[in-house]
Amino acid sequence: MMPNAPLLPVGVDLEVLLQHLRRLSWGAADILLAYARGEQPPHGFSKALSVDDGGEGPVSAADLAVNRWLLDGLEANFPLADWTLLSEETAKEQLTAGEPLAAEWLWILDPLDGTKDFLQGTGEYAVHLALVRGQRPVLGVVLLPEAEELWFGVIGSGAWCEDRQGKCSPVRFSQRQAVGELMLVASRNHRDNRLEQLLESLALGGSKAVGSVGCKVTTILRGETDLYISLSGRSAPKDWDMAAPEAVLMAAGGCFTHADGRQLAYNSGDVRQAGCLIASHGLAHAQLCEAAARAMQEIDPGFQV
Repeated sequence: MMPNAPLLPVGVDLEVLLQHLRRLSWGAADILLAYARGEQPPHGFSKALSVDDGGEGPVSAADLAVNRWLLDGLEANFPLADWTLLSEETAKEQLTAGEPLAAEWLWILDPLDGTKDFLQGTGEYAVHLALVRGQRPVLGVVLLPEAEELWFGVIGSGAWCEDRQGKCSPVRFSQRQAVGELMLVASRNHRDNRLEQLLESLALGGSKAVGSVGCKVTTILRGETDLYISLSGRSAPKDWDMAAPEAVLMAAGGCFTHADGRQLAYNSGDVRQAGCLIASHGLAHAQLCEAAARAMQEIDPGFQV
């Protein structure tokens, strides 16, 4: 048992939980890699039909297969655990607008974060698993199948990366601290004029375009970049986009907040994570938030950061 292990539901041991999460995560990686390459997926899942054949395409098949694999795995390995399971794929059936789920402990899963990147073959897609208690994450898992990286974050205990052989690598935040030197990781597919204006105002040191939120946050954890900004436009990211990456980043000692300093809240009755959200290695987080909030007052007066 690692030091400062988080309080978990009765009967759930952290090391046992991590063991099962490893197996489920690498199984999910095998499923996604097979669908991405048009191969026969493992664990009894059917090969995807092409859209041209009138069947569901690889994204839908991969989403549903990984979703089933994770949900079945958690249920089978922890049949008595006092938690509820929620995924992007089950949300429509489970959620009622304005009403949080009646669960002290809640798993929030995204079986495939970065759908466009999965389709485009960039490799920048991820699987997210987060255990939330009282609207805040306790534990997070971000799996990058193509990079063969499995990131764990346990709030109060730390964060680390594992490969398939179980070899661990530490978080390596950069030491860049001056705002003018910071490297931004930005979306490939979700950018608008307000975000461009905000970035111009912040005058950062450079930027890198990456797909999935999980993939973005891991670039911060490796020290390749220093911050990520999510600025809601017509749509906003959802709980399953943010919970696991936030958990890993926070466990590593980084920061992930609204531009006004508010924490993100999960299972609040509204799955949208709207506003101006900033994730960073933490060295200049308060300064970044203050500058972003001030800039947004000019760019879009009345916008709730």
